[in-house]
Amino acid sequence: MEATGLSISPLICKANSHCSKPHLFNSASFSHRPLQFHSTYYKGRMIKAQAVDEDYELKQVKDMAAARKRWDALVREGKVKVLTPKEAGYAIQLSGKTLLDVRPSTEHEKAWVKGSTWIPIFDVDTQLDAGTISRKVTSYMMGGWWSGVPTLSFDNQFLSKVTEKFPKDTDLIVACQKGLRSLAACELLYNAGYRNLFWVQGGLEAAEEEDLEREGPEPFKLAGVDGLSGFLGWTDQQRAQAAKEGWGYRLVFTARLIGVVLAADALFLGVQQAARYLQDIRAH
Repeated sequence: MEATGLSISPLICKANSHCSKPHLFNSASFSHRPLQFHSTYYKGRMIKAQAVDEDYELKQVKDMAAARKRWDALVREGKVKVLTPKEAGYAIQLSGKTLLDVRPSTEHEKAWVKGSTWIPIFDVDTQLDAGTISRKVTSYMMGGWWSGVPTLSFDNQFLSKVTEKFPKDTDLIVACQKGLRSLAACELLYNAGYRNLFWVQGGLEAAEEEDLEREGPEPFKLAGVDGLSGFLGWTDQQRAQAAKEGWGYRLVFTARLIGVVLAADALFLGVQQAARYLQDIRAH
């Protein structure tokens, strides 16, 4: 639900627990485990290769499957009510319910629901320690340069921030960009004692512009678009937007693509010229 072609790191709590220290998945976009290497020796030579900890990765898959079962149960048993974006808009306008936006700052700053409260469950990791830098480099090399997905970290103060602002009998509509982080947040909030929870199915990306009153520079559907793919307009969301906007919208991204190709050609020719220049210097 949360990512298209990307692994994500949802919030995980033990079933039927009131946990304050959730377990986090390791993934490309929410990596909390530094990259490890194993060294082996063959005929006197050390071969260094990236370790793929199969037991650890298997545990992540099992935890994710268990989390989905718990979340499905929350919805199936009516502990968390499901709303479409349009229904959420009606609930906000007619019933005065509060929309809790749990998206990271990179998505929230592009588009947000007017009058909503923003408390991210995950946000951009701004630490500069060795482990964080390693995770950022790994995430970037594993596709972050294309998708623009930043390295995120869980906000340990998420629950305390929510409880400080909202009593536990508040009607809370919980939303994120695509629907997964908000469902994880609903589990945390339910375990903390909130009983009037509403989940926006599909997230704000599923919303049409008329469904919710928007503030911010981008449509809701494009708030999660970033990276080179977003710059070139090669995401599914932008293709759908182009179908509505027409050729003018497409021409912007066509011009960007031509610019990138020209810049790459210029860089290639520059490198070649510099190599010839260095060869001439050595020859003389």
